[in-house]
Amino acid sequence: MTVQSTFTDRYVDAATRSVPEKQRPDLAAELRASIEDQVDARAASGQAPADAERAVLSELGDPEKLAAGYTDRPLYLIGPRLYLDWLRVLKLLLWIVLPLAAVGFAIGAVVAGGDPAKMIGAVIGSVIGGTLSVGIHVAFWVTLAFAIADRALGGKSTPFTAWTVDQLREVRPAGQGLGDLVASLVFVAIAAGAVIWDQVRGVVYLQDQWMPMLDPRLWPWGIAALLVLLAAEAALAIAVYVRGRWTWPFVVANAVVALAVAVPALVLLINGMLVNPAFFPGGFPALSEQAASISAAALGIVIVGVAAWDIIDAALKARRAR
Repeated sequence: MTVQSTFTDRYVDAATRSVPEKQRPDLAAELRASIEDQVDARAASGQAPADAERAVLSELGDPEKLAAGYTDRPLYLIGPRLYLDWLRVLKLLLWIVLPLAAVGFAIGAVVAGGDPAKMIGAVIGSVIGGTLSVGIHVAFWVTLAFAIADRALGGKSTPFTAWTVDQLREVRPAGQGLGDLVASLVFVAIAAGAVIWDQVRGVVYLQDQWMPMLDPRLWPWGIAALLVLLAAEAALAIAVYVRGRWTWPFVVANAVVALAVAVPALVLLINGMLVNPAFFPGGFPALSEQAASISAAALGIVIVGVAAWDIIDAALKARRAR
């Protein structure tokens, strides 16, 4: 014959189930005595014992929450003391890892090859799916690490880095934040990778083969010079971020780098040594000579426009920062 447990028995069992075994007898006895005293008090005032028992247990609330209070066990994933550290680390890693992952998945999709007509879709799909997966993994493992740290430290958990007034940063003008630095570095990395990939494998699939967009005669010294200028662009972006604002020496350095890219590019374009000579006749045999000239002129306008915008934008930022 099975003896039916009371609501008090069930409550005490639920409240002590997650408590260390050595503490269970004392906690169970203390909790049961407290419940019985409150039930007796209500019954003495005229309330039915069954109703009194229900009322007392309802006031005590969730038994697991009660047990967590006895054992100082947190009922949250990451507590308020470590929350800001978790958020800062997560944001920093996502800013750094996701752009690099996107570039890596794009290169991997191109290396894998496949149907040229479906290449763009394959690259986009690979970048979106892969980057999303990486972001989920970063968020999961960072959160798991902080959750373990929060529970290991228990109620004595303190921020990994105690905040002080000295940590307050200088007010940065618009366009000088960490996000802008990361964006600049990622752009430089993509540009350098694209240039190297263009010369090594080619970026345009024409006539059953991959064809470089830039003139192969630029390899290796012309391409090496371009990579050096891209490295200078990255160093300048880091210097501006460390300084906290654009200064006129930075504006001059930026103008020198921009002109060092634009002027040789225009000279090469005029002399027919920038774009692969085999590109237009090989890929578009029906394209007239006049149309090719118009395309070259449009490319020249783009080169001048990008350089001018880069120089003017830096000058405006320096002026606003004064």
